[in-house]
Formats: sequence, structure tokens, C-alpha cells
Amino acid sequence: MNILKRIWPTPFKITPGSLGSFIIQLIIFLIVCAVVGFLMSILANIPVVGTIFAIIGSLMGIYSTVGIILCILKFFNIIK
Repeated sequence: MNILKRIWPTPFKITPGSLGSFIIQLIIFLIVCAVVGFLMSILANIPVVGTIFAIIGSLMGIYSTVGIILCILKFFNIIK
């Protein structure tokens, strides 16, 4: 669990059952990851370094998906 808290620290700031903190963390994940994902998709069109930016964009999508899942689990108090 300590590894998860080091990699994804923001979902563990949610108070279980508190809708306000849950929505704020979800907005942070969605907006930040959407902006960075958009920038990565633009940079992925560069021929030489496009592959690197495509991989980074894919990893960012995975990071945000796991973060959203952790937010939901913390909101329902499934994880401590």
C-alpha cells in the first residue's frame, strides 16, 4: 500500500464519504490528464520523437485511469 501512496498520493487525501473532496480529486485527474494527454497527442505527430511522446501519452492515460479507480475505492472506504 505504501507504493501506491507514493505513486498516487492525491487519491489518499480523500475523506471517505466526503463528496466535495472526491469531486475535487476527480476534476484534478480529469483536467490535468486531459491537458497533458492533448499535448502529448500533438507532440506524437513529430516524426523522430513521436514514438516517445506516444508512449508517454499512453502511460499518462494508464496513470489517470488507476488514479480515478483509487479515488473511487477511497471514497467508498474500500482501501485505507
